[in-house]
Amino acid sequence: MMRSFCPHRSLMPRTLESQITLEKTPSYFVTQEAPRRIFNMSRDTKLIVVVRNPVTRAISDYTQTLSKKPDIPTFEGLSFRNRTLGLVDVSWNAIRIGMYVLHLESWLQYFPLAQIHFVSGERLITDPAGEMGRVQDFLGIKRFITDKHFYFNKTKGFPCLKKTESSLLPRCLGKSKGRTHVQIDPEVIDQLREFYRPYNIKFYETVGQDFRWE
Repeated sequence: MMRSFCPHRSLMPRTLESQITLEKTPSYFVTQEAPRRIFNMSRDTKLIVVVRNPVTRAISDYTQTLSKKPDIPTFEGLSFRNRTLGLVDVSWNAIRIGMYVLHLESWLQYFPLAQIHFVSGERLITDPAGEMGRVQDFLGIKRFITDKHFYFNKTKGFPCLKKTESSLLPRCLGKSKGRTHVQIDPEVIDQLREFYRPYNIKFYETVGQDFRWE
């Protein structure tokens, strides 16, 4: 039986042998206490993590924050302690989250790599059916979700789910998704790419998958 990886098991619905219960919280992967708590709840839990280019992810994070707090410092100002010296400020959450291999090390203290599946955020947009197919294989279930379930929404720039038997309307990501990213100085982007490169390479080697973020 596979249960949700929510630390609050009592809040989850009862799961039958023929069912899989899922729970989604983006902050789990970067929360120090989460691996131990989830392991103590159920060491057989399967974990799914969506990752994307760390630089793009940081810019997206900043764009979302800027929409709520328009008076925050510039992206460049938050990204560097000293840009001239190339000193990146790893205390800024938007930067630190993208250092995936550091967070993964905490999870591998409790769970084998075989119980963790990494979804490419880029391929989730360009090939949603393919990525979902691999997720279904990882969970050990039949490939029910296929190409026929998706269409590309040009307005949002993301694939959306077509209407189903239980819903007459298509399902797309919320209003906060698909915002046009803030324009960032290309030199800043290059500096961040250099910063992330060793972390990315070690991440690729650890998970045995090249996400081609360089």
